[in-house]
Amino acid sequence: MLSKTTEYALRAIVYLAKGNNAHNTTSQLIAAATHVPEGYMSKVLNTLTRHGIVTSQRGPTGGFALMKAPETFTMLDIVQAVEPLPKIQNCPLKLTEHCGHLCPLHSFLAELVQVVEAKLASTTVADLLNRPEPALGTLSPCTFPPVHPSSAQSQSAQPKAAPLPESTTDSED
Repeated sequence: MLSKTTEYALRAIVYLAKGNNAHNTTSQLIAAATHVPEGYMSKVLNTLTRHGIVTSQRGPTGGFALMKAPETFTMLDIVQAVEPLPKIQNCPLKLTEHCGHLCPLHSFLAELVQVVEAKLASTTVADLLNRPEPALGTLSPCTFPPVHPSSAQSQSAQPKAAPLPESTTDSED
């Protein structure tokens, strides 16, 4: 439902938000951390800058940072800045028999877009950062987005998880 460009924008915003916006971050670092090609990320960040979601600063201490606190941005703000959700108000096929109303298919698709839009509008970037991860048994928790350099200092003081015991296999030849 969401384009790759939109997902890349969301990855970048979550990454910047996780770093507590303490300093500017280069597009190269954001691209590497979010697994997005550098040129593509640069274009996405420039779009987000034009829409007032991130700031951009040139120079040796330059880079990108969130314009406001993560609590003030909804996921819909980011989606609409990059690639607005489609609105189906008229028959996309321009069929005369659908004049004034949508067929069942396009009516359903319009409702689906409304549900997605409502969910995006009710979720802030901060909500995502505070959202508990689903339990996955003994697997390690998800590390995306990775620790932002500005918050690595504070997180390095936390105890590290004990390594998993190495498995040994006894096989007879």
